[in-house]
Amino acid sequence: MTSGELKRAKREVRRRVLAARDAIDPADRARAAVAVADRVLALPEIVGATTVLAFSSFGSELSTLPLIDALVGRGVVVGLPVIVDGDLEGRSWRPGEPTSETWFGAQEPVGGDVIDPSAIDVIVTPAVAVDPAGRRVGYGGGFYDRFLPRTRADAFRVAVVLPEQLVREELPAGAFDLRVHAIVTPDEVIRCAP
Repeated sequence: MTSGELKRAKREVRRRVLAARDAIDPADRARAAVAVADRVLALPEIVGATTVLAFSSFGSELSTLPLIDALVGRGVVVGLPVIVDGDLEGRSWRPGEPTSETWFGAQEPVGGDVIDPSAIDVIVTPAVAVDPAGRRVGYGGGFYDRFLPRTRADAFRVAVVLPEQLVREELPAGAFDLRVHAIVTPDEVIRCAP
């Protein structure tokens, strides 16, 4: 698949999956966020984690606040991504600390300490769509594809999604697209084969 074909294929997946996600009732999304948080918190990789990079939900994304609140309550250092000169960096953040809105709608910490990528145990990875093998289609900026190689090889990557975002067909992926190790929906945890 050429680069242009890959971009077109991903754009089509984004269009289809975002339309389905946008159609979900906000109250159903809120209930799903709590169920997903409970499932993620039970993962052994989370139980042993001291530093987790999460993300700030926006639009019709599954809210990560229930998960972040619980992690902070456990004493885990939680970071949110900040875009600096076109690259992603993690900065520590606790609910209630100031944020600013990005050009695409997510919230970034205004302050917070920069988190060394090698200190991150778990990356809660956003995805527009993900398949059972752990291939993910994001929003197209490539921020995570550039960031993930800077984390430890044993850092656990988990996508948190609504069932509508879990697609059963193989998603288009390039050589630079890194897979997640697990997918968590309100109904299941899928461990992805390496």
